[in-house]
Amino acid sequence: MRASGILTAAAALSACTMGGTGLSPEAIARGQAKSVVNSVVAQKMPGVNAAPVTDCIIDNASMAEIYSISRGAVVGVDADTVNTVMTIAKRPDTLSCITRNGLSLL
Repeated sequence: MRASGILTAAAALSACTMGGTGLSPEAIARGQAKSVVNSVVAQKMPGVNAAPVTDCIIDNASMAEIYSISRGAVVGVDADTVNTVMTIAKRPDTLSCITRNGLSLL
């Protein structure tokens, strides 16, 4: 079920490039994933400037994770999406990024 959702999101994203946006499916997915991650960070870490944390999470996510997260922009954020975001947030490289940006919050 999850794989079919990811494939559906990927197909929808690839159709966007045919519409003349000039962006690759990967760039579109990253943008949509960023929006989803930002909302998850804002919800799970109230009072924190979500933008730099979001950047660190996106920068440390695999492309498969990006596509999975971007699915939330199409079908809504579910528990799997939140778990994926929070798992990436807890990775050593993500935590280092957050710390480098002066945000020792996690």
